[in-house]
Amino acid sequence: MSFTVAIDGPAAAGKGTVSRAVAAHFGFAHLDTGLLYRAVGAKVLEGADAVEAARTLVADDLTGDLRAPGVAQAASRVAAEPQVRAALVDFQRAFAARAGGAVLDGRDIGTVICPEAQAKLFVTASAEVRAGRRWRELCEAGHDVTFDAVLADVRERDARDSERATAPLRPAEDAVVIDTSEMSIDEAVAAAIAVVEEKRGERA
Repeated sequence: MSFTVAIDGPAAAGKGTVSRAVAAHFGFAHLDTGLLYRAVGAKVLEGADAVEAARTLVADDLTGDLRAPGVAQAASRVAAEPQVRAALVDFQRAFAARAGGAVLDGRDIGTVICPEAQAKLFVTASAEVRAGRRWRELCEAGHDVTFDAVLADVRERDARDSERATAPLRPAEDAVVIDTSEMSIDEAVAAAIAVVEEKRGERA
């Protein structure tokens, strides 16, 4: 029996960490859909056509350094292209429908990819908090970036993701919003698990 958990939110809100923990807790499969767009963005940076890259994406393309700032920007740009999003929809929906349960995190899972998901969460935090998290992550990975540059990048990406014509970033009407600005990782994970447990109980 399938059970789909859709987790959306802006960059560096903690949705990836929360999603992996929720999947591990319930024994569900996990898909970071942002990696699909980062992989397409990386191929575009190498000279590929965005739509063709999306249509021919394979599992091996999801490896490598897909967290670099340049790849993140390219991912956000290609994600605004309707044809790219359409090319990746079937892959995501097939993953969501797998037996045994699935957790998908991204920006349009609860609104577009899996509007019938049994549990929907929107994980968010202030731009300043998210920029601080991303800045520390990049510094630890050896990237030479300033906090101000990362904050500007976060705000630019938020605007692009929220204002795009196709599948803009927004909470689904029935999503539970979790603001992690003042939460520890454990607190955010516990809140998400509680939501999913409640939804599973309603379905039982």
